[in-house]
Amino acid sequence: MLFQDWRVPDEVGEDGHPKRGGFLPPVHDLPRRMWAGGRLDFTDNALRAGDGVSRRSTVAKISEKTGGSGRLVFVTVRHEIGNDRGPVLTEEHDIVYRGTEGVAVKAAAPAPDWPDAARATLVPDPLMLFRYSALTGNGHRIHYDHPYVTGVEGYPGLIVHGPLQATLLARHALDQAPGARLARFAFRGMRPCFDGRALTLLARREGARVLLETRDAEGCTCMAAEADLA
Repeated sequence: MLFQDWRVPDEVGEDGHPKRGGFLPPVHDLPRRMWAGGRLDFTDNALRAGDGVSRRSTVAKISEKTGGSGRLVFVTVRHEIGNDRGPVLTEEHDIVYRGTEGVAVKAAAPAPDWPDAARATLVPDPLMLFRYSALTGNGHRIHYDHPYVTGVEGYPGLIVHGPLQATLLARHALDQAPGARLARFAFRGMRPCFDGRALTLLARREGARVLLETRDAEGCTCMAAEADLA
C-alpha cells in the first residue's frame, strides 16, 4: 500500500499499467503481464504509525523461457523496506510477460484432497477486486474491466489478483496459530481464478511451517504458498 507510482493518463498503457520502459524492462513484443509469485522475509521490527519508511527497489533477475504459450520473460524485482530502527522486510516478486499465443486458461485436473486441512471459502466479487486494486495502486484492467479481460485478453471473467490470494492465505496461516507472526512467506501462482466463483483456502500446519493453497470451484490449485511462523 506504500510507495505507489501513480501516472497521468497519457503515461498509462492499454492494459492499465504504466507504459513499458523506465524501471522495468520494456519487453514490447510480449503484451500480457501477470504476477507469477513472490517471497517475503520479515524481521521482528514491525512498521508503526508515524514511522518514516524507505524502500529500495532493484531488478534482481531477468530470465527467458519457452512454454506452451510461446516465449516467456520472467522479471524478479526486489524491495527492501525499512524504518529508522532498521530493516523491516525484504520482498521479491516475479512478473511474467507473455504473448497472445495459446489459450488463456489451460485445462487442469483437480488437486489431491487435503483431508486434514483447515478450510475457509469465499466468493471474490468485483467490489472486492476493485477495492484491492485501489488499496495497492494496481491499475491492471484484468481485475475490474470485464469487457477488456474477456474481449481482449480472452479470460472468462475478472481475474482474482495473485497478491490478493496471497494476502488471504497469509491471514489464513496466522489464523492457525493465534499470537504468531510471519517470519517468511512465499507464494507461486499455478493458474488464474475468477470472480463470482467459490475460492477455497486450505492450510495444513507442519510444526512452525504452514502449507497453503487456494483452489477454485473445480478443485484445481490456483495458488500454492508456504508460511514460516515465529
